[in-house]
Order: sequence, then structure tokens, then C-alpha cells
Amino acid sequence: MKVLILGLGYVGFTSACCITRQGHEVIGIDPNKRKLRDIAEGRTPIVEPEVGEMLSEALALGQIKVDSEIGIHAADCDIALVCVGTPSAADGSHNMGFIADVTRQIASAALGRADGARPLVIAYRSTFRPGTVEDLVLPILRASLGARTDDLVRVVYMPEFLREGCAVADYFAPPKIVVGTRDGAPEPLIEDLNKDIDAPVFNTGYSEAEITKFVDNSWHAVKVAFANEVGRTCLNHGISAAKVHEIFVSDTKLNISPYYLRPGGAFGGSCLPKDVRALQHIGADSGANLHLIDSLIRSNEAHKHWLFEYASAELAPGARILLAGLAFKAGTDDLRESPNVDLARKLLAAGFALEIYDPAVEAGKLVGANLGYAFSQLPVLEKLLVDRARAEVGGYDRIIAANATVKQLNFSQDTDMRYIGTLP
Repeated sequence: MKVLILGLGYVGFTSACCITRQGHEVIGIDPNKRKLRDIAEGRTPIVEPEVGEMLSEALALGQIKVDSEIGIHAADCDIALVCVGTPSAADGSHNMGFIADVTRQIASAALGRADGARPLVIAYRSTFRPGTVEDLVLPILRASLGARTDDLVRVVYMPEFLREGCAVADYFAPPKIVVGTRDGAPEPLIEDLNKDIDAPVFNTGYSEAEITKFVDNSWHAVKVAFANEVGRTCLNHGISAAKVHEIFVSDTKLNISPYYLRPGGAFGGSCLPKDVRALQHIGADSGANLHLIDSLIRSNEAHKHWLFEYASAELAPGARILLAGLAFKAGTDDLRESPNVDLARKLLAAGFALEIYDPAVEAGKLVGANLGYAFSQLPVLEKLLVDRARAEVGGYDRIIAANATVKQLNFSQDTDMRYIGTLP
């Protein structure tokens, strides 16, 4: 294939070298004349392992050319990869000027493609906020191409996952390939471009693909901040932070795994809230200043209220609700700090007619702290609990599925149900 790359910075240049190694022809476009001269003469504009050798090979084989303008290069290329910068503004938003400008240039160049030629696939690799393809890129293309837009171009959003120092390795073995298209269907030319790359592939809509990098990098930032807060606490108490880290990352069943990372219910139960509060106290007592840890309980409380609003949205005052699952986990009777107890309390306070199905919970058998927490939050718990027969024929305005308990019940297909244990 012939691949046009717009922007020969870190991502664009590395991608150019790797694509030539795959056997494709690359035309690199960048306004920096000095950078273009260096590349044409075999000097790399970035310092990164392996790219120098790859550039030399590509130049020797005539696989890579550079130019300052798209010009006629778009006339016969298959894919245009957009790798221009989206620098941060003072308020944290992205400056989309380069994206808008390059998109206009591509649109203008696409008009010169021969009649009957297959559409040019424009794949954006620059990082930008969800909605950018729909609200910025496509309107610019349609303004220039009009009714011929779908005949001339197809737009893809494909975030990159290249780390400095191992970018070439990451290109050929990324953690994942995410391809956003209008309908979430695979794009054949992108599949062909990536056919030699070993990674799980996710074909999805534009917005899901666009938000991926923000989610990934924010999570990486959380990990760094969390590790540093734990490290400060350990060192202030004479504990080996390195040994604690070694123990922590050895647990790939829970600590380093997908568990606890699926959007859904708030955390609760007998362990997480108690231990978070304890770590807050330990850190404060030693002066470690655990700002991230300190925010966890507040974030969780905010999520509990959001779940209440989500679960009760659009219901009339006094509506009849069945809450399927009261305990923190299905099949147990542990109500201590269960977010479902908080939800039930909020629903009652809002005036809804609430009933609860949870066969593992028997009000008369609760003891100790479990008993105290349940009845301090829900004094009328005994009256709220219903059996399976009642739950299945109750004629509720809405069923709220709080955990896997709902799987025990059979409802008609038109039942109004909101799942809060796992968010859609």
C-alpha cells in the first residue's frame, strides 16, 4: 500500500519507519523543512532505538519520501495517517488547530482523486477528546467535499500506544489495537495495515476509541500517584517500600488484573471502606499527605448518589420499585456498608414504594455489626423484603438489578430494568 503520514513528530516518524519495514511505501508530510532535509539525508529527527536503521533501509529501497505539502500525493495513496500534535491549552483542553488545518488540506487533496478510485481512508492517530470526529473532522470534510464525502473518504480513529524508548517494539506488539469507525465495523485497509501485528483488536464507534487514551493514561497516573503515596507512608514508618511493591505486584489474581476495574456499583462491604479509612489515618499520622487515598471515600459517596439518580431517573413520585439484591455481594447476607443499603435508603427518602428481593438476607437472623448497620440505615427492613413469588408478579414500575441476585428471577421482556451492578 501507499501510506501518507501527516506529521513527522515522534508518533508519525516512528510509524513511518515501521510501516516501511512492513513493506509499504510511505510519503511523510511535515511543514518543518529542516526535518524533511534530515530525513531525506538519513538523519532521524528523534532519538529512538532502531528507527535509524529502519530509515536507512527504507531510503535505500526507495520506500520513503518526504514533502512539505500534500499536493498530488493524496491522488493515489490508500491511507492517510494523521499524527499531528494536539497541545494542551491553559484550561486542559486540546488545541485542535493542527487537526482542523490538516483535515482541510486532506479534503482539498481528496478532490483530486480519480473518479472511481476507492475512498481514501483517513486514520487519525492524534489524541483528542470524544466527539472530535463527529463534531469537527466530519463537518470540515463535508464542507469541502459535499455530497461526494462518502465516495471520496472514510474516516477512522485509531489511537496509538507507543512508549518512548521502546516505540518500535510497541508498534509491532502493542497492548491492543483500537479502531473507531462510524458504525463500529472493521475497516478493511486498516486490517491489512495491521495484519502482521500481534495484538487484540477492538472495532468500535468513534467516541469509544477517542476516549481510550485518556482512560489509559489517567489510570497510569493513578497508579503512579498511588504507588508514591504508599511509598511515602512506608518510608515514614521504616517499612521497605520496595518489598511492599514486590509483594503487591506478585498478586496477578486481584491486584494486577481486570478485577475491580469494571464500571458498576460503588465499593462497600466489611473490608474496602474500613481499610481505606485506616490507610488515611496511617498516612496522616505520619505526615505522608495521601491526597489520592483521601479522595477515595468522597469519590465513592459521589458515585453512590449518581447510582441513585441513574436508577430512579424518569420515575414518577411514588413509583413502585423492586431492588434485586441488598447485600454487598449476591449469595451473602453481609450488609455492612453495602452501597445497596444506601441506595434503598435514598429511594425510600425520595418517596418511592420500595420492595427488596434478596433471599440470602433474613432480617431476624442478622447479628452483631451486620444487624446494627442494617437497621440503623433501614429500620423497616423486615417490611421491605419480599419472596420470589411476590417479586416476579409484583407489577413494579422498575426493577433495579444491584447484583447477580436478579438472575434468580424471571420477568417479562418488556420489564423496565436498570442494571447498576454493571453499567452498560
